[in-house]
Amino acid sequence: MKKDNDIAKFIVLFIPWAISCLFSFAPGTSFMIAWLGSFFIFFMTLTGKVKPLPTDRTIPEQVMRPIFIVQIIFAGYMSCTSIFYFLSVLGYQYFSRAGAALLIDSDKLALTAECQRYYCLGHAAFAAGILYFMNYPVEKKYYIEKDILANLLMKTAVITFPVSEIFLRLPGLSQFYYQLSSLSFIAGTLALAFAIPLKKIPNTLICLSLYLFNFYQATISGFKEPIIISVLVLGLFLYPSYKKIVIVTFGPALILLFIILPSYVASFRQNAWSGDENAQDASKIALDASLNNNDNTNWEFLVYRLSEIDMFTLFVKSTPSQIGFYKTQLLEQSAIAIIPRVFWPSKPITEDLVMQRVYDAGVVNQNSSVSAKPAFIVDAYLSAGTFGVFIFSFLYGAIAQIIALKAEKLFGGYTLGTALIFSGLFQIFWRGLSFEFLINSVFWSYISMLVIFKILRSRNILKEV
Repeated sequence: MKKDNDIAKFIVLFIPWAISCLFSFAPGTSFMIAWLGSFFIFFMTLTGKVKPLPTDRTIPEQVMRPIFIVQIIFAGYMSCTSIFYFLSVLGYQYFSRAGAALLIDSDKLALTAECQRYYCLGHAAFAAGILYFMNYPVEKKYYIEKDILANLLMKTAVITFPVSEIFLRLPGLSQFYYQLSSLSFIAGTLALAFAIPLKKIPNTLICLSLYLFNFYQATISGFKEPIIISVLVLGLFLYPSYKKIVIVTFGPALILLFIILPSYVASFRQNAWSGDENAQDASKIALDASLNNNDNTNWEFLVYRLSEIDMFTLFVKSTPSQIGFYKTQLLEQSAIAIIPRVFWPSKPITEDLVMQRVYDAGVVNQNSSVSAKPAFIVDAYLSAGTFGVFIFSFLYGAIAQIIALKAEKLFGGYTLGTALIFSGLFQIFWRGLSFEFLINSVFWSYISMLVIFKILRSRNILKEV
């Protein structure tokens, strides 16, 4: 597919945001236009109407590319999950009014609609950034022999796991643990998806053991995302070979997880993080609680935990009316975060830098032990308002796409380049955290990608075309 950018078609992506701004005087209508606008953007981009999709592979065989997996998770989480908060602001619990005489907070509704407009703008700019630089197929400079691919994936999983644990225990280098741990998980899951259809029993057993171990670690992490991603990624990797089975099993499994995880995680944190129970016992208690949960737990999760719009409204309320835009300050702090602590022992703690703007905006009390780090779209807004949301979101999509192309070029195509290296090392693109954490992770993941490439070339595993 040649690089074919029709600017007029790119502008179409921004029409929902523009219309929602015209209806800002009617917050409820404005919110719905912006919210539905993200589904319009999904439709226009995932059907190839703005720019043709890559044709070098079928859609199921290229879902790990940025236009698919990154956009669906990042933009879907950012823009689409806010509907439950919106319903709550209107006085609903699920789809029924909580009280007939309940008054709607007009200021809160207006802030909610404003934030949704930023989400819609961010989604449009993010998608435009991906599409503008999307240029497949990639010219291959290196290749790997197909008969060693399955074993290479398994070896990568086996090797990177203990290496990640070593980094976790080395003072000042723990930041490298997360990317290598993620790479190990992706490599093991991809290797399992390769081994099953090839009927390689030893590989299947080893990779299945790794997968189950990673899934268990996810269940005792105290977070929902690792559990969901564990199931989602395996389903995506198996789908090209077992379409019907994956739809029948993994679809319902993901729905079930969304139903039981809110109460599971809440119970687990209450017991494990307080020190009352060890992780194993807390997990058993949490599982029992999740199977006997009540609707209020799930509704609170849908309103306040599934989406981050409640926190976004607090930032928009205080900036710039009380606190000025940060301009380049967050980028400067991100540059500081990149330097490994082993080279700068007195380096400011990144968590403290991030949380300071949370405290300044009054999102949480400084004496509270709660961590409420702003999402990427919030930092984009805090830096430069509407323009910041546009430019940083565009760069976010562009950089993700450029790195994905580079990975395919270095590692001989989609399987190693995108499915393994990009999805493993750069999984942070799926969620989009605060600037400091995101930029630090992407920078060192890129360095790690080049190091892995050099290792594979030196061992002649990657051969020149």
